[in-house]
Amino acid sequence: MILKKLNMQNILTIIGARPQIIKAAALSRAIKKHFADDIKETIVHTGQHYDANMSQVFFDEMGIPAPDFNLNVGSGTHGKQTATMIEKIEELLMIKKPDFVVLYGDTNSTLAGAISASKIHIPIAHIEAGLRSFNKSMPEEINRMMCDHSSTLLFTPTRTGLNNLIHEGFNAHAKPPFTADNPGIFHCGDIMYDNSLYFADIAAKKSQVMKTHGLVKNNFILATIHRDNNTDIPERLNNIFEALLEISHEHNMEIVLPLHPRTNKMLEKNLETENFKAVKASQKLKLIPPASFFDMIELEKNCKMILTDSGGVQKEAYFFQKPVIILRPETEWLEIVENKTGQITDANKDNILKAFEYYNVHSHLKFPAVFGDGRAAEFICRKMLG
Repeated sequence: MILKKLNMQNILTIIGARPQIIKAAALSRAIKKHFADDIKETIVHTGQHYDANMSQVFFDEMGIPAPDFNLNVGSGTHGKQTATMIEKIEELLMIKKPDFVVLYGDTNSTLAGAISASKIHIPIAHIEAGLRSFNKSMPEEINRMMCDHSSTLLFTPTRTGLNNLIHEGFNAHAKPPFTADNPGIFHCGDIMYDNSLYFADIAAKKSQVMKTHGLVKNNFILATIHRDNNTDIPERLNNIFEALLEISHEHNMEIVLPLHPRTNKMLEKNLETENFKAVKASQKLKLIPPASFFDMIELEKNCKMILTDSGGVQKEAYFFQKPVIILRPETEWLEIVENKTGQITDANKDNILKAFEYYNVHSHLKFPAVFGDGRAAEFICRKMLG
């Protein structure tokens, strides 16, 4: 029986990329406020994202406890990075022997944590389980599937995620004691919704991003581009930026693009010369440094619409009731598309422009509550306690 009745449940949280760091804030906050006498959390940062703007700033801003361990893995190929993480995480797990390893999302840190813990039979709690793009060419799809199928507790943010797990053979009526062979699956709502509700007012007081860049509420577009199949394939990157340039020019609309390090690196390399010059010369296309969490909240709250290839930003658009244009061939968040608050355009210039025209006219959209009640972290803690 893995859910031992002890005075203190020891959990080891593994994070490494920006979305995981942000999600961890909600769980750490719930433990501190409601479960301090029941759960002791050890935080391990793999170092997958080592840029200060992409990592440390989130600990500082959101009051997440400093990592107890930093594995300093850094960048590298998927195989090299994941292998290094597995080796270092396994060593740590052998020493700490936690009751649960808590994993978030679908990054290489997630996969490495799942492999390390499952090999030495430490139960895994996977937060954001059940998401599927049904595109196995995405590394994230493989990562999330591998993690789900080695987990003991699976927490899915949506009904669609729960249905995906059931279709893959998980038993929605499983009873404790839960194990990797008898996992428990739970629709708990989205932990990022917890954060968005909690931090929205704080962001309005602390962020200066609107003032710094001279932005006017509801009079600019927010864009984020970071996935390698967009940044590293010249044709796709050019299509996206040609659409951005046309929208900004034809509609006299400012577009704010916080530059992910990968995107920044690939602009000059993969954009055609004329497009690169046009991007650099544009007064309406604002390329800014990676945004802090509070700055992103303010940009999302105050923009007119969002264009993104990020799964997390798609949800945040919905949280703040903004239409979103999805620069991918699929989405894990089917509810957004089904509610007609988002359109999948992939990196197709014509489709991007058509979606923009649609949302530029259709502004009265409905955003039903499909991501929970903002208390997902408390639900997760209770389930880990048994």
